[in-house]
Amino acid sequence: MPSSSAPCDLRPGTTYNSNIRMVAAKILSHTPAGIRGNGTAMTETATAPEARTQADNLDLLAYVAVNVGLGLKPGQELVMTASLDSVALARRISEQAYRAGASLVTTLFNDEEGALARYRYATDASFDHAANWFYNGMAAAFKSGAARLAISGANPTLLANENPEKVGRANRAVSLAYRPALELIARHEINWTIVASATPAWAAAVFPGDAPDVALARLWEAIFSTSRINTADPVSAWRAHDVELQKRAAYMNEKRYFALQYRGPGTDFHLGLADDHQWLGGGTTAGNGVYCIPNMPTEEIFSAPHKERADGIVTATKPLSHQGTMIEGIQVRFEKGRIVEARATRGQEVLEKLIDTDDGARRLGEVALVPHSSPIAQSGLVFLNTLFDENAASHIALGQSYSSCLRDGEKLSAEALAAKGANESLIHVDWMIGSGELDIDGITASGAAEPLMRGGEWACSV
Repeated sequence: MPSSSAPCDLRPGTTYNSNIRMVAAKILSHTPAGIRGNGTAMTETATAPEARTQADNLDLLAYVAVNVGLGLKPGQELVMTASLDSVALARRISEQAYRAGASLVTTLFNDEEGALARYRYATDASFDHAANWFYNGMAAAFKSGAARLAISGANPTLLANENPEKVGRANRAVSLAYRPALELIARHEINWTIVASATPAWAAAVFPGDAPDVALARLWEAIFSTSRINTADPVSAWRAHDVELQKRAAYMNEKRYFALQYRGPGTDFHLGLADDHQWLGGGTTAGNGVYCIPNMPTEEIFSAPHKERADGIVTATKPLSHQGTMIEGIQVRFEKGRIVEARATRGQEVLEKLIDTDDGARRLGEVALVPHSSPIAQSGLVFLNTLFDENAASHIALGQSYSSCLRDGEKLSAEALAAKGANESLIHVDWMIGSGELDIDGITASGAAEPLMRGGEWACSV
């Protein structure tokens, strides 16, 4: 599942359009290649991926995001967030949302360069402040039935040179302010999704040796490929992929493992699963009855670990880009569910601030399994973006649990969820621990170990 910062990639200190900018104009006079006039995806005989232009692929990505990822319903409002560098995709999504019957699309643009002004010129007290009115407004929109779409594409190193203590304080202030909206997302009470847009700063971080235009083009190609846009029929490709993820989750729900045992380079880790946990993957039916696929791309199945049953050492296999700072070489030790030691080769202070957010930040809220053969892993790229990197490797997440990962979890009180082992926190941050060298066993209630993954691949068929 995406990190909680992913559903709301509104960064601490970022400035927003005061008029809540709405983008509704039709920007292309032609119907997107790959889409019939009736709005359905064309079949393989009707379109060829290699013949599509960049604009065609952008239109297809927008169409799939709205109609498959979000499942937007006629009459529903949409709240969308994006960076200024993602305006081309944001406009296409607005168009497709209105074509799907949206009553209103409200797009909130953030300015990353403007965010830096806070760290350069603001008073110290500024970093304990967040725009509560703004996040309350988002929560109010969701409660009134609005869908949520985030366009991911932030500069992964935006705040790398800023004071980690200020970054940590600003992140905590936003986490507190965003909590009412986050709870609606964590409980899947609304339909939401996340898609990506290539941006110059992100492309430069992923492809530092390339010229800016080459890097941007390569990143777009990677997004189209891993998001299944460069297939003959992206809608059908997503439907088929969704079925496979659902089958894998169903298998895990039948097995009802008590715990998972991880062994790999730098990792020897025993992770208990929450009581009455359930595995999810691909799409889900939100509390408003709308079927959506929250991550695009997605390659994971995920569930809820027990907050008090994590023991051992875990080593990250990929760097973590968190709120504009890089954390590399993460290794932590758990005792009875809680991190008691944490170190990083880069970003140590940021990591410490992160896990000190609250007590729940030192505990786990999610466990996810991803085969090493996933298209994202096979691309050979480190995207420096959680939406992609978490779908390249099995991962765990510090912080808030998803109530949907427990049977009837959306109906349970916070106390009842905690009693079953669900974690509560202001954060939800995924970091990757999977690789082609990781072995995972499923541990039954009787203590028997069954091969689940070997060398990063599924050891069992479904």
